[in-house]
Amino acid sequence: MTTELTILGWTLALALVQIFLPSYFRNQETGTAYNMSARDGASAPVGKLTARLRRAQANLFETLPLFIAAVLMVHVTAREGTLSLWGAALFLAARLIYLPLYAFGVPVLRTVVWLASVVGLLMLFWVILAPA
Repeated sequence: MTTELTILGWTLALALVQIFLPSYFRNQETGTAYNMSARDGASAPVGKLTARLRRAQANLFETLPLFIAAVLMVHVTAREGTLSLWGAALFLAARLIYLPLYAFGVPVLRTVVWLASVVGLLMLFWVILAPA
């Protein structure tokens, strides 16, 4: 398995973490009984941390299909190399840093880190679209 595919695997693990984190904190807000119910009644308001974690999750899920497709296209076309490795690694590293920045409400740096993840994605696109 290539390093890019391994990075993709770790990115999917991060996505799983980002599914469970808001659920965990929401469970703390509403209680287990409510979460195990049909949830027909009113619930406690969503807390700041839970809301931020949900938005961070949605943000990852907006670019995750692009990242998956890019890594798979690089692999299928056997165009792995330094640029694809650094692009995939930059995407994952930025997404790992982005999560706590968003959770703790850090404004400007969060956006800079998000831009770094997009640069990683663009590096993969470059590998795919550049002439062989």
